[in-house]
Amino acid sequence: MSLPPRLEKFLIEACDLVFAVTPQKLPQRKLLEECRIVSHRGIHDNLQSKENTLEAFDLAEQKGIWGIELDFRWTRDLVPVVVHDPDLDRVFGINKKIAELDFEALTNLCPQVPSLEQVVGKYGGKMHLMIEVKQEPYPNRRQQDLILEQIFSVISPCQDYHLISLEPEMLERIECVPNWAKMPVAELNVSQLSQIALERNYAGILGHYFLIGGDVVKKHLHAGQEIGTGYPNSRNGLSREINRGVNWLFSNDAEELDRIRRDLLQEFI
Repeated sequence: MSLPPRLEKFLIEACDLVFAVTPQKLPQRKLLEECRIVSHRGIHDNLQSKENTLEAFDLAEQKGIWGIELDFRWTRDLVPVVVHDPDLDRVFGINKKIAELDFEALTNLCPQVPSLEQVVGKYGGKMHLMIEVKQEPYPNRRQQDLILEQIFSVISPCQDYHLISLEPEMLERIECVPNWAKMPVAELNVSQLSQIALERNYAGILGHYFLIGGDVVKKHLHAGQEIGTGYPNSRNGLSREINRGVNWLFSNDAEELDRIRRDLLQEFI
């Protein structure tokens, strides 16, 4: 179950305000040093730097961010491209659907949209890739799996990338990636996806820091799995997640979150 976007935004902002003023103890130095921050769709403002573009990912790399989250969809001629929405309207102001365009036509129309192969080739092994599978039809599942297998052949699962999705069935469609490199993204269905992640021996589970409760964190860590949460944006929010044992912190402002982390480290000097 998903929330309407406006309600979701309101609740997230309300949570951020509460947790920003809730005191937290200073995390251990080792935990701060090992904190892994993931830039959600790269560093972008959707004005000068657009989300899910090479420019946004370049900025994350230049700032020394540990990882990037990116989304992919398929063109009509079955080329996976890095884009969040099913169309180009919100980000690029172009009223065209990805699935109705061949890759060449898409590139001519909107050259800022990179292929998944480009992104993996450029950043694989340099930043960790959290690759999100969007829910959409797979008209030739076997061929599409082979295409992804070829693209992912230059990087190692878990070490270099994880495959993530809001929809567990989309993770199951992609057979070339082992279960131990897959992670479901929970919304209001944390309990359901937590159980699925444990039963299928996934890498762990992702979700909003308010929804992923302490019991869920402990259960997955005890099972040898990992936890990723989004989107802490304050000193106290960051400290809370690190103290809870969260492995990955997703951020819409990774540069600022990393600055907070470095400021906390300065307190040990």
